[in-house]
Amino acid sequence: MTVPPCPQRCHRFALASLLLVAGGSGVLETAGWARSSPALASPRPGRSLPVASLPVAPPPIGMPRLASEVSCPALQRQVAQVLGGEQARWSVSVGDGSGRLLADINGRLPRVPASNQKLVSTAFALDRLGPDYRLSTQLWRLQDGTLRLTGQGDPDLALPQLQRFARLALATGAGSAAPQSPVRLELAEESSQNWWPRGWNVADRAYAYGAPITRLAVTSNAIDDAVSNPPSRLQTLLRRSIAQNGGQQVQLTLVSARQPLPGDAVLVHEEPSTSMHGLLSLANTESHNFTAEVLLRQAAGSWDVVEASRQEFLWLSDQGLPLEGVRIADGSGLDRSNRLTSRFLVALLLRMDHHPYSRDYVSSLAIAGRRGTLRNLYKGTSLDGQFFAKTGTLTGVRSISGVLQTVDGPRYVSALSVGAGTPNTTIGKLLRQVQDVSLCPPTS
Repeated sequence: MTVPPCPQRCHRFALASLLLVAGGSGVLETAGWARSSPALASPRPGRSLPVASLPVAPPPIGMPRLASEVSCPALQRQVAQVLGGEQARWSVSVGDGSGRLLADINGRLPRVPASNQKLVSTAFALDRLGPDYRLSTQLWRLQDGTLRLTGQGDPDLALPQLQRFARLALATGAGSAAPQSPVRLELAEESSQNWWPRGWNVADRAYAYGAPITRLAVTSNAIDDAVSNPPSRLQTLLRRSIAQNGGQQVQLTLVSARQPLPGDAVLVHEEPSTSMHGLLSLANTESHNFTAEVLLRQAAGSWDVVEASRQEFLWLSDQGLPLEGVRIADGSGLDRSNRLTSRFLVALLLRMDHHPYSRDYVSSLAIAGRRGTLRNLYKGTSLDGQFFAKTGTLTGVRSISGVLQTVDGPRYVSALSVGAGTPNTTIGKLLRQVQDVSLCPPTS
């Protein structure tokens, strides 16, 4: 069954229809994994969503790690032949399920990964937060009767949720008084200097893919283009919703989202996001920048992108991955100061395919010829339905990394290019060579 493509700004019901596709090896008995407790963005007094308990990570016995030396000369020669005179423009690495490095061209050379960066932020989020995690938007009542709306960046927050909050604000804020009594509502939000990672190009910030990253983001802060002032739009929509529900007076105030809630705050209502699988799929299948950025921040427990990136790097270090030349600047890959290597990405894919939540991770990727950013590539070829991957595109940059299913088990492939002539054609040729398992017979 083919899953229909999901639009750029998916809603939770569309996301819920994405099928879980078996992709990981599911080796739980030998899969060790460094995991921290679920990260929380801020203290949550009063009642709140329960945090799912995570299973204890098994000991790291038998966890395969990517080898440092190439062990399949035949595939190495074929990859070099496919790249031809453009070898200097490419970094290509291939590994298998046992950790063999089957081929490697410039695999240690750091390159701009574009949206392949999302493979890192989604792995970090899944491990830290677990597959049952949901983002939450919450309405609180403070002791003096003031209400406060807090959020964690739900990418699907939209008018139906705002209307529910408006009705509850009227009922709760007015108490036993008439509906015309003033409602005092605080909106907890990030300051404008934190809306974008500092390395995002100013021109990109005007487009939907470069929308500001805020905690209370109606339709991911994008309509056709980016919303330039999300708090102002939110206030307009809330005033309109309150008026439609009979409210005549409302006092809306912006407060810092980093200002902790009082310990006696009472949770009035919360709107959960789609499931973690839906969030991962939005980031990886549809390459949604906003969602990837939110997942990075929530997993790190910090909405300071510099601190969140530092926490992610520390997590990567705990996994024993090859980090030489790796630089983390954001969660989505829109920042051109990110640097990854193809060897690092293959090692990450290998690790995640042996993670207890490998099924959630691999099934969140686009599928060649079937779904997401790969829906129109390699359709009707031997790669159709067999390659689960994340694409990446910036001006002059083309990247793709993922899991290729073969008759001898999974192959982990990463190809990063800068200035290549026909990258999609080259990638297709590379993948078909990797599919030829006769080039790399299994070791006894």
